[in-house]
Amino acid sequence: MLVNVNGKLVDQDKAVVSVFDHGLLYGDGVFEGIRAYHGRVFRLDDHLKRLYDSAKAILLKVPVSQAEMRNQVLRTLAANHLKDGYVRLVVTRGVGDLGLSPDRCKEQTYFIIADKINLYPEKYYREGLEIVTVPTRRNVNEALSPKIKSLNYLNNIMAKIEAGQRGALEAIMLTQEGYVAECTGDNIFILRRGKLLTPPCYLGALEGVTREVVMELAAKLKIPFAEEPFTRYDVYTSDEAFLTGTAAEVVPVVKVDGRSLGSGKPGALTKRLIAAFRKVTLGDGPKIPLKG
Repeated sequence: MLVNVNGKLVDQDKAVVSVFDHGLLYGDGVFEGIRAYHGRVFRLDDHLKRLYDSAKAILLKVPVSQAEMRNQVLRTLAANHLKDGYVRLVVTRGVGDLGLSPDRCKEQTYFIIADKINLYPEKYYREGLEIVTVPTRRNVNEALSPKIKSLNYLNNIMAKIEAGQRGALEAIMLTQEGYVAECTGDNIFILRRGKLLTPPCYLGALEGVTREVVMELAAKLKIPFAEEPFTRYDVYTSDEAFLTGTAAEVVPVVKVDGRSLGSGKPGALTKRLIAAFRKVTLGDGPKIPLKG
């Protein structure tokens, strides 16, 4: 594998950052996960817009323009001969000293990893996930906006650990007031009384790119939809539920905290949205400049 480090393609065993990089020392940086399908990079410009917005929100200067970063993503995929794959794009504050202040970080760092990913085995798309609610609450907006996709994911990681302790692959995170915010790495949707719902971002949900695609598909398919606060009770009594994310795509949920949802199998609307999502990925995004 070739990894892009500050615009240079190097072997993966030589792709390193300094132990004094503040991305490592303090989680001071931002990142994106991006998918490529059939030789095109899906919603690349949306991901880059979110990356640069996240960087601006934390006063982090990305060392190259958005147009140049776009080229570097395509170049990295091409160098690894990937038509279908996953890109992890990271921008850090750069090398500094052991102090907290970013003022000593004179040059920012970015790197791009292009590889394969398989977050959930295929059987979960056919049979659905069983997930749980965990004690760790979602960070409050007043501390750090959930719209910032930062390198500090400890809040989500702790919730992921708690899910694993209960034998689940994913978990619902609640707000301090008990509303559903999101899952540890995915956004959540429920279908209740004929209406598709997802938590508004002000409750602590990331503005997911796949989330946005599903919202667009709901409008196109004339599915009643709203961004609306809801609780675990609404999840437990929903007819269907599914998760969305760049790596996860659209994956059904059939049981939450031991309670079966609807028929206990992936619902008709969820299947419809999965098919529509997979169709929209076929021709969306810039082409990867692959040779041959």
